[in-house]
Amino acid sequence: MPPRASRRVAVVATEQLTPHMVRVVFGGDAFEGFAAGAFTDHYVKLRLPDREGVTRTRTYTVSDWDGERLTVDFVVHGDTGVAGPWAAAAQPGDEIELGGPGGAYTPDPDADWHLLAGDASVIPAIAASLARIPSGVPVYVVLEIDGADEEQALSTPGELQLQWLHRSAAPGEEPTLLVDAVSALALPEGRGHAFVHGEASSVRELRRHLLAERGLEPDQLSISGYWKRKRTEDGWREDKAEWNRLVAADVAAA
Repeated sequence: MPPRASRRVAVVATEQLTPHMVRVVFGGDAFEGFAAGAFTDHYVKLRLPDREGVTRTRTYTVSDWDGERLTVDFVVHGDTGVAGPWAAAAQPGDEIELGGPGGAYTPDPDADWHLLAGDASVIPAIAASLARIPSGVPVYVVLEIDGADEEQALSTPGELQLQWLHRSAAPGEEPTLLVDAVSALALPEGRGHAFVHGEASSVRELRRHLLAERGLEPDQLSISGYWKRKRTEDGWREDKAEWNRLVAADVAAA
């Protein structure tokens, strides 16, 4: 689903979830007609000022939409980037332009098991997805984060097996970390459904593993690079067509 027209919305609340994640809740009359909920990876486009006052567009997953208020969780690493510093300083009453929602994924209700994997940027989508896993269905969650203080409580009606991976390097510098952890999983028989998003290099490595070594078919995978190490979202947007071409080549070679 493509993003819809933009609207001007206001911050109504903020919360520090972990040392590096800030929750911002938006509200206002401009949300009339906003239609999120069909997918668990719904995203919005936020138009935010950078340090020079230039407006930049940044894409963020919808953590929650209750019909009146929209919740977005931001990964914050000091003054790096545009969205993180903005979220860290956000106060009720602040206004921004917001476009969306877009989205495409929700857990297959007929799958025999689910795999959800990524880094801190994917926690909101994974948390939303876990709520849609049918009761008793095995769901394996593997998340790469900075350390134990970044862990969050996650729950699901499914049979959850959760593994937190604490990085020993900067985000995106250990592209096989997720692959190694998923390789060690004893996944059950039957048809699985995988959601793998996050840093582009890690995501591509894990896609190769799931196709070539686990035998999953492309239609069993929802995989995308949310971001790329050493690239802004603007730069990653320029790179993504080539990344998609390389991923397609991986599929053909599997």
